[in-house]
Amino acid sequence: MSTKPVSRGPAHFERLYEASPDPWRFRESGYEQAKYRNTIAALGDRRFRSGFEVGCSIGVLTRLLAPFCARLLAVDMVARPLAAARDTCADQPWVRFAQMAVPLEWPDETFDLIVLSEVLYFLSPADIAAVADHVVGSLDDGGMVVLVNWRGTSDDPCTGDEAATLFISHTHDRLTVCRGSREAGYRLDVLTGPPRTG
Repeated sequence: MSTKPVSRGPAHFERLYEASPDPWRFRESGYEQAKYRNTIAALGDRRFRSGFEVGCSIGVLTRLLAPFCARLLAVDMVARPLAAARDTCADQPWVRFAQMAVPLEWPDETFDLIVLSEVLYFLSPADIAAVADHVVGSLDDGGMVVLVNWRGTSDDPCTGDEAATLFISHTHDRLTVCRGSREAGYRLDVLTGPPRTG
């Protein structure tokens, strides 16, 4: 009898951060650095009123996103990496951090940039759909959504390709895919909301 996938909870990530302050080697991995460069390049020359990064970990990508945003909210579901993220971005006072378990918790704000980098495949299909609904509900007209997903195999609830496909399928009538690239080991998808009116 098959069981439905269950999202990774805080205990899973707490164990990882107890074993290492940087479990995925965000600061030193060449793969991560190349991925960050491509993520920032996907923003183009836009500047954003308000950004939201889900699953910020120790704040390495957060620091790179910050110069593109007048305000940036970065969240993670466990406290340990958030302390490191605050230190990483200490000289960027327009960046805020909060402990938040998405999708059960979601900020009561609107954003013109939402970044979901390497987080969706930790969620069950049902929770990916819930995140997609939250994103659509809080995205400004003309806003941008950036999805980054590792394409390797693991015992996580979804693969990166499945997670991205689920998100895109769930939002196909509300968001438009304007870029989809497949790089070495990961995929990067950029979606936009309906254009601004008036």
